Amino acid sequence: MNDAIRSRRRWISAALAGASCLAGVTTRSPRVLAQEDVVAGLLTPEAAEALARGHAYLARNQAPNGQFAGQMGGNVAVVSLAGLSWIAAGSLPGRGPYGEAVSRAVDLVARACGENGFIANSDAIQRGPMYGQGFATLFLAEVLGMSPREDLGEKVRSAVGLILRAQNYQGGWRYTPEPLDADLSVTICQMMALRAARNAGIYVPAEVIRAAVDYVRRSQNTDGGFMYQLEGGESRFPLTGGAIVALQNAGRYEGEELELAYQFLMRRLPQNLSPVTHNYFYYAHYYAVQAMWQRGGAAFAKYYQSIRDVLLEMQSDDGSWADIVGRHYGTAMACLVLSAPRSLLPIFQR
Repeated sequence: MNDAIRSRRRWISAALAGASCLAGVTTRSPRVLAQEDVVAGLLTPEAAEALARGHAYLARNQAPNGQFAGQMGGNVAVVSLAGLSWIAAGSLPGRGPYGEAVSRAVDLVARACGENGFIANSDAIQRGPMYGQGFATLFLAEVLGMSPREDLGEKVRSAVGLILRAQNYQGGWRYTPEPLDADLSVTICQMMALRAARNAGIYVPAEVIRAAVDYVRRSQNTDGGFMYQLEGGESRFPLTGGAIVALQNAGRYEGEELELAYQFLMRRLPQNLSPVTHNYFYYAHYYAVQAMWQRGGAAFAKYYQSIRDVLLEMQSDDGSWADIVGRHYGTAMACLVLSAPRSLLPIFQR
């Protein structure tokens, strides 16, 4: 067992012992304690209740084989995001309130792993299978060391190998597992997966990350926002949040490009708090909440309060959140956003 897996298992023990508690710890640094003072109280009783209802909705609608009924219910990205949302609240494979649900999600994604490293359910592939590859690899990498399954390490290594082979000459990735083209959205997804894999002890060549970082940086417009492809285009709020997260997960936490990106994000935030304005509402805030969490302090508190209140208003009576991709996707994403102040996902940690 390598050091990364040992570290992951120590993290699991801490999580089960109550690592989500933000108060009363006196061994943390003054910076961390100051941050905790700011986020304390953000996850209000109303938000906690909304989370509980969302997680329960997902569990009620999960079949024994791990998939969900209806639109995109068997897609590996949707199942992985649901699994990540339960883990963010403290459940682990086989342990916690949704431990069995997490295990079923792990089993489905593991069954979808091909010998060549491609992760997909043939009857649930939609446009852009590399999104599924990225989210599924992220999910399996996050549970590596948590699950009793002995085959997950090899499956994650194989999935990472496919991602590496699919990187194109520009340094990015596109919809299919071939190095033919690239766009920023798919590239961000693969960078998150590679960071999670590296955290779990899977080797990722440094030159791959350097090329990906260069692709992301070249995607920035002069207004601080990020475009979809290098050929040019307008700056977009969802892509800018994702670009910040990708750069930070690649180890770039400071720099002019990040400062300009945060300024763009905050300028565009008010018009992106209404899901009516675009079809990428949950995608946008999945990344924005991570970016603002890394920003920390009052900036995160202000952002989180805004998105929290919007999500509470949007929740349906059955505990779900609706989205064009499907309710299971919308609910998983909303739960991940709401969980941010106390998320137990390793990939979300500072």
